[in-house]
Amino acid sequence: MSEQISILVVDDEDRIRRLLRMYLEREGYLVEEAENGLEAVEKALENDYHCIILDIMMPEMDGLQAAEHIREKKTTPIVLLTAKGEEANRVQGFETGADDYIVKPFSPREVVLRIKAILRRSAAFAPISASSASKDLVVFPHLTIDHDAHRVSADGEEVNLTPKEYELLYFLAKSPDKVFDREQLLKEVWHYDFFGDLRTVDTHVKRLREKLNRVSEEAAKMIVTVWGVGYKFEVIND
Repeated sequence: MSEQISILVVDDEDRIRRLLRMYLEREGYLVEEAENGLEAVEKALENDYHCIILDIMMPEMDGLQAAEHIREKKTTPIVLLTAKGEEANRVQGFETGADDYIVKPFSPREVVLRIKAILRRSAAFAPISASSASKDLVVFPHLTIDHDAHRVSADGEEVNLTPKEYELLYFLAKSPDKVFDREQLLKEVWHYDFFGDLRTVDTHVKRLREKLNRVSEEAAKMIVTVWGVGYKFEVIND
């Protein structure tokens, strides 16, 4: 029997939590709740949720701080939920490593669709048998992407990426030396009814490079900025 999908809903408003719980449980998801950032971090680090819906404006610890703490230990997909729709807040949210951003007031059905889209793309929702041989491999010097297992390794060491960071790397790596502008990347990587700021791409590229660089400088250098245009994946031959 497959594992039931678990979602943590974090909001200081009880009515919001009840509303989201009702819609998510209708889809068969197991829902847990937290009413502030501190509780969210504690639960997120103690449990392996498939997704976290995280309100930004909360007491004790706000959602952005909570997301940063969670990202230090976990790559769990995070959807930020807030009444603030200003561009600066969206960018700040993505800088924490969030995978999506929904502005209040929202349609519960839209939230469910966003969650489903994230789960489809999430490594946490892509179970692979340990005995099965991976067939979908993208291999370069210093970098290997096992797409069957949603696993990335650089110079033999595994790199923990968020679902969106992984998608971005995989998309670029499938077309070496091809330059993509930011609009193309937003459309192809954030393609489920997502209308975001172009700096979202820059933020994710920055985080992706930083994570690769911790393991392999050569792997990080493969993601190349093409000034005035966008980004490309460039193969480095020793």
